[in-house]
Amino acid sequence: MKPEIHPILKPATIACACGNVIETRSVAGTFKIDICSACHPFYTGSGQARLLDAEGRVERFKRKYKRA
Repeated sequence: MKPEIHPILKPATIACACGNVIETRSVAGTFKIDICSACHPFYTGSGQARLLDAEGRVERFKRKYKRA
């Protein structure tokens, strides 16, 4: 490997809007995200999906593609 061509990874904190904090390393540094695996409906089940779906998109999709 060539020396001094790789980016420097520094400690980073990823903070979610739900309050979950993830410690990792990143070139970009510390940043904030809106949704993470702790609050995403795919990982948590459909119980919290209604909290994130304020405009009724999931229900509208289910009605549109409902099997007879």
